[in-house]
Amino acid sequence: MGFFNRKNKIDSNSYYLTTKAPSEVEEKGDLLNSSLKDNLEKIINILGESSDIVIREIQIGKNNSVKAGIIYTSGLTDTTSLQNFIMESMMLDIQGTNVTQKLVPEPNLIEVIKNSVMTVADIKDLTDFEGLFNSLLSGDTIFLVDGYTKGLVIDNKHWEERGVTEPAAQTVVRGSREAFSENIRTNTALIRRKIKDPNLWLETKVIGTYTKTNVAIMYINGIVNEEIVKEVHIRLDRIDIDGILEGGNIEELIEDSTNSPFPTVSNTERPDAVAGSLLEGRIAILIDGSPFVLVVPTLFVQFFQSPEDYYQRPYIASLIRLLRFVSYAIALLTPALFIALTTYHQEMIPTAFLMNLAAQREGVPFPAFVETVIVEVTFEILREAGVRMPRSIGPTMSIVGAFVLGTAAVEAGTITAATVIVVSVTAIATYVTPSYDISIAVRMLRFFLIALAASFGLFGIIVGLLAIILHLCSLRSFGIPYMSPLAPFNASDQKDTYIRLPLWKMITRPRLISQKNIVRQQVPSSAKPEANKE
Repeated sequence: MGFFNRKNKIDSNSYYLTTKAPSEVEEKGDLLNSSLKDNLEKIINILGESSDIVIREIQIGKNNSVKAGIIYTSGLTDTTSLQNFIMESMMLDIQGTNVTQKLVPEPNLIEVIKNSVMTVADIKDLTDFEGLFNSLLSGDTIFLVDGYTKGLVIDNKHWEERGVTEPAAQTVVRGSREAFSENIRTNTALIRRKIKDPNLWLETKVIGTYTKTNVAIMYINGIVNEEIVKEVHIRLDRIDIDGILEGGNIEELIEDSTNSPFPTVSNTERPDAVAGSLLEGRIAILIDGSPFVLVVPTLFVQFFQSPEDYYQRPYIASLIRLLRFVSYAIALLTPALFIALTTYHQEMIPTAFLMNLAAQREGVPFPAFVETVIVEVTFEILREAGVRMPRSIGPTMSIVGAFVLGTAAVEAGTITAATVIVVSVTAIATYVTPSYDISIAVRMLRFFLIALAASFGLFGIIVGLLAIILHLCSLRSFGIPYMSPLAPFNASDQKDTYIRLPLWKMITRPRLISQKNIVRQQVPSSAKPEANKE
């Protein structure tokens, strides 16, 4: 039915294809050898005698008759639990017990060790070298026994990590102060703390030939559109690349339109924002090593919504949300309108103000278009400098640089004060939107509209806006129209678009996103608060 039409990004000429040598693939995919010595030699050869790979040979069993090997990665493995629950269990605790009598070479020795000796919760069987290296380099401990073609993977990962801190990019006045970290298990736990329901399902994939990055898909079964879940799986399974280092790599490989300045996959560092999206029927994609979680499908209006909107009173939240839309229009149109009016449509400017502008332009060597572009580019440079500089001095340098350069340029007669004011208001309005990604789009399109305004005046701006609107209406996010519920128009979903109605009026979930279990609370007659009766 054409619901998920999308160009296949992976082809024979794509740089996403794996370049690993066939011999290496075969070597890592071999089965374990019954000889402990041969297995350890192969591990050393493949890992290149890496100094952080620790290999310990021990003697276990009655009269120390059984040889075994313990392999782990220093820095990724919890050595305390390794010492207390593995080494002591194998070498000390079993001495003088009935288990000792069982630890003799026999067909079920591995099972005896797994079920009767190891005091670790998560233990898995191991039969091949590919699984061995994946587990070893993920922080697990590998246990091998001489004479057996099967080993054990003991889950005791542990490494230094950043804890749960306050969000840095998506701050709120009222709301949760929790933010995701780089640990995928910490992130899944933060979401499960918000949604304690057995229908919250989690599916994990490993992506990246060399990085072996864990990527998790989280959704609420019974609410989510199953077709979208299948499409997410298809796009993730299609990825064949050397490594995934951050969520942005996944986002670029699965988004519908890579040539659009508008993001069709949203990201957030807030667990409450992800929980709210899951309750609407969306899907969260978590990437190990990234503190940002991807959310699909994504709509244009979603970038103007903040979690704080649902914690404030609806009238305040609606006013602030309308302010975001107005600010976005200001950030997009103000420089272009300034150029069009001062260059082509002076009759639309009040006479007193026009005379003031004409007086300011005396002695300025550049036309309004060149002048505006120079100031815009200068502000973009200052903005990037403030982001890249050390945090302690970055904001100060940006403010001082903008103030000093702006004042000096006006006094030198290089630019007019009106241009500095217009560009400054535009820059401030850019940051009103909660999402950084959507503000990048307006920063790019602003130069496009400035060029059209300088060439054709207001007519050029109108043509440019029509082109942007048509482009937005053509976009889809995992089969969902990007501009819904505006285009196609859906009256029932307008309750949470430009404004936010009270929670007791938000009866249903977004209809295009969630195809089933639409109703999410009780009917208005019983949900609407009533005045106290005396």
